[in-house]
Amino acid sequence: MAIEIVNIYQNTSIIPDEVLSHRIGLVPIFADANEFQYKKESEDYNEFNSIYFKIHIKCEQNKTSGLIQNNEVLSSCIQWIPIGQQMKRFIDSEAIRVVFDDILVAKLRPGQEIEAELICVKGIGKTHAKWSPVSTAYYRLIPDIQFKNEIYDDDAEALKKLCPMEVFDVKKSDMGIKAYVKNPRNCSTCRECIRYAPFKDNIDLGKIKDHYECKKFIFM
Repeated sequence: MAIEIVNIYQNTSIIPDEVLSHRIGLVPIFADANEFQYKKESEDYNEFNSIYFKIHIKCEQNKTSGLIQNNEVLSSCIQWIPIGQQMKRFIDSEAIRVVFDDILVAKLRPGQEIEAELICVKGIGKTHAKWSPVSTAYYRLIPDIQFKNEIYDDDAEALKKLCPMEVFDVKKSDMGIKAYVKNPRNCSTCRECIRYAPFKDNIDLGKIKDHYECKKFIFM
């Protein structure tokens, strides 16, 4: 299920209507396509072959505080409008909605407004990519992080705080507080740990060349 028809009633943003329609059309929709029929050309839109949404947002500036409200149009602004018996057919746990609430659609300035009606229908990826269930998978070599010399005490604590991915941690040893590699899989190779002394010449960032990791993300 994907947004196919965008009826724009008001668009005073700087984004042209056709570009705004394209951006809205690519917002992924959470809906079970098996519950809907393909719309035939001779058919009208109904509760069994379509889903209705609306978006209506206006950017305003508070006269008292001066704060600007609704300057970002996010996908959370796209609201489902049940038609027919759709409210009964789809219980709360399976309610139709956008998949992600934080997709940026447009930005507005005070006085600008967007109002549109959206119609979502069933389709196939051969017609348009927006109807493709997406499974993104990637492979990477497992990070291999080695210390040329052990790191202790204050330097160990500093290294732990330096890594944004929490790759490093500290533990007690006979020589004091010692740094060690706790979560090598978290390493994104941002290289923060080797940008500064005394770590840049003491940490070796490598890869295990015969060990792969696969991650998969599925969006429907």
